Amino acid sequence: MKIQNRLLLTISVCMIPAIGSAQPENDETGTASSSRAEEYTEQASDIASITSDRGIVTHPGRFTIEPSFSHAHSNATQVAVEGYTVIPALLIGLINISEVQRDIFVGALSLKYGFTSRFETAVRIPYLSIHEDLRERQAFEGSPVDTLRESSGDGLGDVELSLRYQLNDGLEGWPYVIGSLRVKAPTGDSPYDVDQQVINDSQGNPIGIELEERPTGSGFWSFEPGISFIYPSDPAVLYGNLSYVYTLKDEKGYENGNTVDPGDVIRFGFGMGFAFNERTSFSLGYDHSIIRKTTYERDLDLFGAHFDSIQIGSLAFGLSQRLTSSTTLSLTVNVGVTENAPNSEITLKLPISL
Repeated sequence: MKIQNRLLLTISVCMIPAIGSAQPENDETGTASSSRAEEYTEQASDIASITSDRGIVTHPGRFTIEPSFSHAHSNATQVAVEGYTVIPALLIGLINISEVQRDIFVGALSLKYGFTSRFETAVRIPYLSIHEDLRERQAFEGSPVDTLRESSGDGLGDVELSLRYQLNDGLEGWPYVIGSLRVKAPTGDSPYDVDQQVINDSQGNPIGIELEERPTGSGFWSFEPGISFIYPSDPAVLYGNLSYVYTLKDEKGYENGNTVDPGDVIRFGFGMGFAFNERTSFSLGYDHSIIRKTTYERDLDLFGAHFDSIQIGSLAFGLSQRLTSSTTLSLTVNVGVTENAPNSEITLKLPISL
């Protein structure tokens, strides 16, 4: 199953070199220069954060509440063929055509706190609602009637705890470099926790397992170390990230293959953002995930088990509007460019700093 979620105050370009090199003539000038430097840093952080959580760390003592809402839609058509060909244009056997539509709604609350000028921690609590429709037809049965099946699920998702540390000051032409560690706990209902139903073919032979309701979690602990880069380069801000998701294997019972070792994930992304004015920013980026093959202690003949990896890539378009000095509204649209990626995903975020 595929269940598969992120930079505005103005400063003149001529101010950029002054941030790291100019010496203030007096305390007043020094204070103003420091303030401008802080504003520029915050602007670059806001631009980089539009499409994902890539900003510079939260200021010390600042507490940020970030409610968010997202909707992901997937539509896929699968054709299963059982038979043999007499000539290349004629097939004898059974063709099963199925269309799957899946909508995933996620409401989440993120809490961030800056302990120092370089270190912050955050927790994210998601709530998922999933609706899935399956329409299928056996093409050679001589009936135009489709078989329809619906399933849904909602509940708490997997809670995440993240730590981020800024490794440098981003001066003398260097990009800001931020190291991170994200831990995801299996707090949601996993595919192994919900009721299952065996699917049989027309002869009564078992051909698969269907979940009676959609799971809201993965069922495994995962750890994701990563590194991000933010490079202000007038008139744009360039950013990128690289991370590796390590998932702990777990015992899931004999019927599920005994010990299940989910495939680890390699993630990377890059993009750029522009500040149109002191309040409005635009960002364009690309994110890609390579999910390695899941292995089982007991061999299972599962659909897709022969794939060594799954590629998930998406383009992200983001728009951010600063409403007040402490509140920003961000809208992001992701468009899937690989077969296994959601067709589209829309995310709305409203971080409020205290």
